[in-house]
Amino acid sequence: MTGYADDIALAHRLADAADAISTARFRALDLRVEAKPDLTPVSDADTAVEREIRALLAEARPDDGLLGEEYGEQPPATAGGRRWVVDPIDGTKNFVRGVPVWATLIALLEADRPVVGLVSAPALGRRWWGATGEGAYAGPDAASGEPIRVSAVKDLADASFCYSSLTGWEEAGRLDAVLQIMRDSWRSRAYGDFYGYMLLAEGALDVMVEPELSLWDIAALVPIVTGAGGTFTSLDGTPAPGGTASGEISAIATNGPLHADILARLARPTAR
Repeated sequence: MTGYADDIALAHRLADAADAISTARFRALDLRVEAKPDLTPVSDADTAVEREIRALLAEARPDDGLLGEEYGEQPPATAGGRRWVVDPIDGTKNFVRGVPVWATLIALLEADRPVVGLVSAPALGRRWWGATGEGAYAGPDAASGEPIRVSAVKDLADASFCYSSLTGWEEAGRLDAVLQIMRDSWRSRAYGDFYGYMLLAEGALDVMVEPELSLWDIAALVPIVTGAGGTFTSLDGTPAPGGTASGEISAIATNGPLHADILARLARPTAR
């Protein structure tokens, strides 16, 4: 048993509860979808999953803080800095369109540093988890997880490159750099949301980048990628979840050997 064994076990229980709700609402004919103030969609599954996780955490970890995408930060982090961060459904646009690439993201932070992360994608029949100093694992459930490891690819010409929407990189002033990375890579695909990071952790691809995220989008991914041997920083090179000079969270996740090259290529916006 490890220092985070109880927290990992709890994260699995939270994911089990979340999966029961989300899978029942996936492709439901009466699924209710609304637009949030930022015009992103939220379904009744998003809110139901977060409410259930909040209720379970209030019972199991009443002294821990909690930040969720749908209901904000309540309660706040404790004096010791323990705080759970939850994205009830990462990939809501996929969820509402019937695309099976979506997941519940559950993280535990200590002093703002992600130390436990779990990603559960029930429509894919797969779950990933990791903790500081404990490696990373994947499988259909906690009982059947196997260790995962990033690739050993050293040259971009041999690498599989994954990215988020090109419009986001255009808005960040780095589209030219991303397009050049795509040209120089062996292969490029936009798998999107959590999935690219999990494929990276499994060694199926080698680089995943995003220009702008929220804490709940990234917190659970960091312990898994780094636990699998990868490197995870912001665009300015600070350990994830860091931010850019403007305060936005960004992500460069790689297998390690490719990190310096990708970081240098994306370091500065292109003059407009």
